[in-house]
Amino acid sequence: MKTHRYLAAALLLSAFAFAPGISQEKEPADLRKAVIDGSGLGWRSMGKDDFVNVNTDDDTWNWSGDVLRCTGKPVGVTRSAKQVTNFELVLEWKHEKFAGNSGVFVWTPESSLKTIKKGQLPSGIEVQVLDLGYAEQYEKQTKKKGDWFTTHGDVFAVGASKMKPFAPLSPNGSRSFPRKELTKKAGEWNHYYIRAINGEVRLWVNGEEVSGGNGIEPKTGYVCLESEGSPIEFKNIRIREVP
Repeated sequence: MKTHRYLAAALLLSAFAFAPGISQEKEPADLRKAVIDGSGLGWRSMGKDDFVNVNTDDDTWNWSGDVLRCTGKPVGVTRSAKQVTNFELVLEWKHEKFAGNSGVFVWTPESSLKTIKKGQLPSGIEVQVLDLGYAEQYEKQTKKKGDWFTTHGDVFAVGASKMKPFAPLSPNGSRSFPRKELTKKAGEWNHYYIRAINGEVRLWVNGEEVSGGNGIEPKTGYVCLESEGSPIEFKNIRIREVP
């Protein structure tokens, strides 16, 4: 009787599995992605009053609603109005020109901003924001392969800041290279979700985690947006501080 019951159950499951309207295809990979949009408890928008120009011109940064446009000149940064320790940050960015360069600085120490001059960048953990064309332009200009960087979300320490990067690593071991190539080209919006908690930074590009590092010092400071030679737009900048 047991054998008959097992056989009947197997036939029933088989009939259900292959019934009309029941798909046998695997779930699309996109269903496993998670895009954090900065909505929900504790999240707040960051606008004009949440940023302070550090070492660029008065017209380098221009707000229109929730969109921040940067001319790219001169090289420098705008910083958050206050320092933060543990937080999550989401933003979208779009390079306006081929081979554009920019970045988001996490935990920039106040000491590195006190004497900074135009044309300089501060210490901190940089989350790279590079256009896909940057690698092509680098090769043309230098006649060398740009194997020490990628255009898909490198994370690395700058100046006096320290970090142990997650693998895969750049050839000299200083950068966390992204595990996947997800960046969209100039003229298209990219989405970054950055989680900076307890001395660890992790980056999600367009919905997938790709790079990061831990053992970071200092692990508190300002969030900075970078002006580095090319026009870029940021929008939907939102932050959530956590204990």
